[in-house]
Amino acid sequence: MTDAQIRIRPASYRVTGPVVIVDGDGHELTVAAGETVALCRCGQSKSKPFCDGSHTAIGFASTSCLLDTEGGKGATVRST
Repeated sequence: MTDAQIRIRPASYRVTGPVVIVDGDGHELTVAAGETVALCRCGQSKSKPFCDGSHTAIGFASTSCLLDTEGGKGATVRST
């Protein structure tokens, strides 16, 4: 089994399964191994939390490099 992967992109987070995404109400979306979904980063998607391409219309693009955050320093890592 391959591991889940989250790839930081300029306008979205690309999530590759296998992974289960759970919202604040406990609803689950299972992403099978090898399948992908894109999560919105710009906040303008009409299908939040998923990316619908709205970033193109508003010109949103952000860094996609962890090195820009000093190797992830400042990230809060919590165990579940």
